[in-house]
Amino acid sequence: MKQPTLVVLAAGMGSRYGGLKQLDGLGPSGETIMDYSIYDAIRAGFGKVVFVIRHTFEQEFREKIISKYEHKIPVEVVFQDLDKLPAGYTVPEGREKPWGTNHAVMMAEAVVKEPFAVINADDFYGRHGFATLADKLRSFSDTRDKYCMIGYRVGNTLSESGTVARGVCQVDERGFLTEVVERTAIARGEDGRISFTDENGEVQYLDDNTPVSMNMWGFTPDYFDYSNELFCHFLKALDTNPKFEYYIPLPVNLLVAEKKVTVEVLDTPDQWFGVTYAADRPDVVAKIQSLVDAGEYPSKLF
Repeated sequence: MKQPTLVVLAAGMGSRYGGLKQLDGLGPSGETIMDYSIYDAIRAGFGKVVFVIRHTFEQEFREKIISKYEHKIPVEVVFQDLDKLPAGYTVPEGREKPWGTNHAVMMAEAVVKEPFAVINADDFYGRHGFATLADKLRSFSDTRDKYCMIGYRVGNTLSESGTVARGVCQVDERGFLTEVVERTAIARGEDGRISFTDENGEVQYLDDNTPVSMNMWGFTPDYFDYSNELFCHFLKALDTNPKFEYYIPLPVNLLVAEKKVTVEVLDTPDQWFGVTYAADRPDVVAKIQSLVDAGEYPSKLF
């Protein structure tokens, strides 16, 4: 049985590489958030890690990041650049904005031939999520059109420093995704309830256990075919939406709505966290230290 691959979306480091949150030492021995993700992936049984980066910082990334992992797990590097487009398409004049997370996923097609997970480089996901995802992906070895995602409980993803945006998941009675809806300005109020304001200006409330997407997905390789096809479709409409970005929920929602695929939403009790605001840093440091103190992680990972 092939072990699943972990695809880490790290191209967003770009010009920020060298000092901000992606490389900030938050663990007791200077570990970054990404170090914890790789550590959790290794112990969950992932067989390979693929980093999606940009050419502009390849050398630095190889020296400072990959050197830590290359003797622990096989590592591949692929590149997301603005001009990585399907045949017949060119970058529109004046376009500087990246093409989005699903475009980043597409860059891994040449090196991923087995079920794979996708995560952000700068999010702390927790041990349980990786173990759950790896187990499910191993069961997908000889299948297609069956995907999954880790649905974090919204109450475990909030920031004490401000509001957050989350992909709120609509799930059917069988536990399968029907839609991811982006909601902004989510926060816990003084009354303890979690709320956001919808597109009609109405306040809506969310149960603490409502699943949300934190960009932790599981796919089989056929997802690349769907992604390429839909990307071409959207590129044709750039004139009407010049700032278009190809985020993962966009093709997923379309494929689910057309009943071409299923996406199982897998629950995790883990607390997601990240440095959304500068003020979040001390809290993140404290949360990691508490996990180390509880024996979840060693004081030095690698």
